[in-house]
Amino acid sequence: MALEEKIKPSREKCEYTSCYCEENVWCLSEFFRREDAAQLEDMFVVFISNENRTDYHVVLLQASSSSVVYDLDSELPFPCSLMRYSSEALRSERGIRPAYHRKFRVVPAHSFLLNFASDRSHMKNSDGSWKMPPPPYPPIHTTESRMNLDDFISMRPAYGWGRVFSLEEFLQTHLGGASPSS
Repeated sequence: MALEEKIKPSREKCEYTSCYCEENVWCLSEFFRREDAAQLEDMFVVFISNENRTDYHVVLLQASSSSVVYDLDSELPFPCSLMRYSSEALRSERGIRPAYHRKFRVVPAHSFLLNFASDRSHMKNSDGSWKMPPPPYPPIHTTESRMNLDDFISMRPAYGWGRVFSLEEFLQTHLGGASPSS
């Protein structure tokens, strides 16, 4: 398929549930797998967090000579060039204490689809009520796991799937169009 013919879903047609970014990206990855599996080879799920896991976010990166980011929670274009996304969404870490510097766990999308599982327990209060309403479809699981979200959010390099980068390493690796290694 020629570059100009690549499938790019509109934001409005994507499965989306507020506060469930990892599942939104799983659904988007599944869309690409279903519609154009070859295109999925250049896609990576990126978990953005820090070593203290004070917060996290998940986006889909299509790595190429002009890498783009699919972020359903951003007001930037969908998809957005990584160059623009880095300057307007990621921005500099100057002024941020080192303990809160972001790390990027980059996981091949096909590996994410095969291995990710969430029973959504992280979205429940201690009384069992939902912090935010869940997606309308059943929780995502594998034959091996019902819940392994922590394996993806963890920014310990030897733990979980994919490869962990600092912000600087992530941008150096991906702005030049180089594909990340798993």
